[in-house]
Amino acid sequence: MSSHPFISHTRPILSDAQLLENSKVFYEEMDTRRTVRHFSTQPVPKAVIENIIQTASTAPSGAHKQPWTFAVISSPEMKRKIRIAAEKEEQENYQGRMSDEWIRDLEPLGTDENKPFLEDAPYLIAVFKKAYNIHPEGKQKNYYVNESVGLAAGFLIAAIHQAGLCSLTHTPSPMNFLEKILERPKNERAVLLLPVGYPSEEAVVPDIQRRPLEDVSVWY
Repeated sequence: MSSHPFISHTRPILSDAQLLENSKVFYEEMDTRRTVRHFSTQPVPKAVIENIIQTASTAPSGAHKQPWTFAVISSPEMKRKIRIAAEKEEQENYQGRMSDEWIRDLEPLGTDENKPFLEDAPYLIAVFKKAYNIHPEGKQKNYYVNESVGLAAGFLIAAIHQAGLCSLTHTPSPMNFLEKILERPKNERAVLLLPVGYPSEEAVVPDIQRRPLEDVSVWY
C-alpha cells in the first residue's frame, strides 16, 4: 500500500438510457467543432480563458507531473511578433520544406503561409511541454511528457468549444521562436499554438466529413 493519502471517489450510477443520452448529447455537440481560420476581434472575458485552462489541466499525466504550461497572449504587440515569426517559418515550409504531396493534401483546407488569425483572435494560447522540472536541488524527471501534453491539448480544445468559442491548432515547424519571444525557461518546448475567440462574420470552413465509426474503431 502507498504511504500517500487517498480519498474516496464515486460517480453516480446512471441508467443505461441516461448514459446513452449523455454520450449522444456530448458527441453531437463536439461534432459541431470546426477548425476556424477567420476570427473576430470581439473580446472574450479573461475568466473564460482561465476556466478553459483549468479544465485542460484536469487531464491525466505521467506520475501526475502535469508537465505543461499554457502561455496566454493577448498583447497586440506580442501577437504581432508571433505572427511575423510564424509566417517566416511557414513561408520556408511552403517554399521548400514541405513535399508536393503534403501541399496537395492541404489544398482542400485552404491554408497558406499567411496567418492573420494570429493577430485577429483576442487570445493566443501557446502550449509548452516541460521536458523536466527545475527545482533548487536540480532537475526532476517528467514521464510520458508527449502523451500527457497531448491529452491536455485535447481537453483544452474540447473546453474551448464547450465554452462557445472557436480555435485553430496551429503548429508551425520549427516552433522554437515561441520559446524565444515569450522567454520561456530552458526546460520548456512549444508544441502547439491556438488562436481562441469567436468566428468572424465572414468565417467559412471546408466542406469535409469525418470518418464514420466503422472506419475508426475495431471491436474485439
